[in-house]
Amino acid sequence: MSVLYLAAAIVLEISGTTALKLSEGFTHVGPAVVVVFCYAASFVLLSLALRVIDLSIAYALWSGVGTAVVAAIGIVCFGEPAGSGKLLSLALIVLGFAGLHFFARAS
Repeated sequence: MSVLYLAAAIVLEISGTTALKLSEGFTHVGPAVVVVFCYAASFVLLSLALRVIDLSIAYALWSGVGTAVVAAIGIVCFGEPAGSGKLLSLALIVLGFAGLHFFARAS
C-alpha cells in the first residue's frame, strides 16, 4: 500500500507543479486552487508512504521522478529548450535514484 501512496504522491506533485505554471503567478484562480490541493494531498500521501518506505528512497523517488517528469512536460507542453546539458542532468537524476536503490538493497 505504501508504494501506491508514494505513486499517488508523485502524480499529485507533478500535477501541482504543472498547475503552478498554468496559474501564472497565482493570477488564475482555478490552477492556483489545484496547486494548493495537489501539494497538500501529495505531502499527506508522502507521509503515509514514509511509514514503511525508507526516507532516502521515498524522497529520492518523489523528488527525482517529479523533477524528471516536470522537465519533460516543460519541454513537450511548454516549448522549453531540451539541450544536451539538461538531458544529461535528467539522466544523472535517474542514475542517482538507481544508485540509492541499489546500495540500500546491498546493505
